[in-house]
Amino acid sequence: MRLFLALVLCLLAAPAPSARAAEPPAILVLADSLSAGFGLAPGQGWVALLQQRLKKQGYGHRVVNASVTGETTDGGVQRLDRALATHKPKIVVIELGGNDGLRGLPIARVRANLELLITRGRTAGAKVILVEIRVPTNYGPQYGDAFRQVYHDLAKSRAIPLVSFLTDDLALREDLFLEDGIHPNATAQPILLDSLWPKLSPLLRR
Repeated sequence: MRLFLALVLCLLAAPAPSARAAEPPAILVLADSLSAGFGLAPGQGWVALLQQRLKKQGYGHRVVNASVTGETTDGGVQRLDRALATHKPKIVVIELGGNDGLRGLPIARVRANLELLITRGRTAGAKVILVEIRVPTNYGPQYGDAFRQVYHDLAKSRAIPLVSFLTDDLALREDLFLEDGIHPNATAQPILLDSLWPKLSPLLRR
């Protein structure tokens, strides 16, 4: 009888299997078509390539691609809380603003939304990486420069890493874009990942 009671107590004290099995830390990518793989075959986008690299280099992280084609910073604000609650990410990559710029939305609105996204991500315990977005030159240098400056100001004031996907070298190469001239093609995807990796890798744990 005493042996039976001892076994029961041991079973009650042991953690449940679900509690023992630690879920891999998540990297949440909150973004638009540049990260959703627009115009690409499955597995060709930089987010999918990131998951492959993490696995190859021995990182246990899982990548959650919460990217939506056509997404604006307004939409990102509406979706982030649920994504944070569902996936509990350790790292959040924010790549939004391109569609805001294409619509000529007020820069102050874009800035406020991005700042809110950064705050919510950090409040949830995640480290945040911000991806700089540039708008086409036909919007005029004043709007384009002010738009780009938002990302630099936020990265500096919030002390978070800033990544530039569409660098001057990439933007001038027509062979790296789809026919629309906006979305990078499959050949460009490893370049996008390589732009992010130096900022992301120091935040990872094996």
